[in-house]
Amino acid sequence: MKKILVTGGAGFIGSHLCERLLKEGNEVICVDNFFTGAKSNVVHLLDNPYFELIRHDITMPFYVEADEIYNLACPASPVHYQFNPIKTIKTSVMGAVNMLGLAKRIKAKILQASTSEVYGDPDIHPQTESYWGNVNPIGSRSCYDEGKRCAESLFINYHKQNNVKIKIVRIFNTYGPRMLPNDGRVISNFIVQALQNKPITIYGDGKQTRSFQYVDDLIEALIRMMNTENDVIGPVNIGNPEEFNMLELADRIISITRSKSKIEYHTLPEDDPIQRKPDISLAKKLLNNWEPKTNLDKGLVKTIDYFKQVL
Repeated sequence: MKKILVTGGAGFIGSHLCERLLKEGNEVICVDNFFTGAKSNVVHLLDNPYFELIRHDITMPFYVEADEIYNLACPASPVHYQFNPIKTIKTSVMGAVNMLGLAKRIKAKILQASTSEVYGDPDIHPQTESYWGNVNPIGSRSCYDEGKRCAESLFINYHKQNNVKIKIVRIFNTYGPRMLPNDGRVISNFIVQALQNKPITIYGDGKQTRSFQYVDDLIEALIRMMNTENDVIGPVNIGNPEEFNMLELADRIISITRSKSKIEYHTLPEDDPIQRKPDISLAKKLLNNWEPKTNLDKGLVKTIDYFKQVL
């Protein structure tokens, strides 16, 4: 049994990770400040004697004993990370400093949940880990993009200077149960609108592309990443290389929900990437041939069933 700290553990991805780690027989300490996380995501775990839930903001130091740390804490959708951009940057940067300091003191392995947003609006397609990105450092999305880029730099330098065992993953668009209905992400937006027969909001011409991975596939990759032997691994892209444009996604969701919704076009937000697709060759090589197993239709059905309950 390992003792594992998960920051942002009551969030969409964090709660699924806590669940999986407990199933594998570990002791889990879940830390969250509940800005975008929710107790309802982990309430079913509270009766487990090996699960501990702590309200804490990782911009402040935190002291605990653990073997491994998954640093997932940070709002990840534009609606939430733009609500308080300074706090978003502090969560990524000061949160990384505090968690890396903890990992250094207790000699724990630590994994950083970085993001495909470090690539900005990419000039190369698909994106490989060697690509440095095309990010606007003062744009409306920069509080998230630059915070995560700085966190990656901190992780690399804590390893070089202090021999901290680090793992960095760049997570591409992920969806599934426990997404927030109001998080402004395209899949949750489309599903909520379709279930309520409201107009489906498409920004720009709808030809911009994304690749979507189901949350279970991401969790599998995170655990495999943490279990790699090397002292430093990453950054590694974790995502689904299947690519869809927004109109295709809207049509699929309307079809599955049997919605009467119509498409409604709006202006494309500032710095919104035109295309996004991961090259996952490195993940396959390092993570025992990991690749996403859940196709979009299957994942959408599960996600839509969840939102039906929520709404």
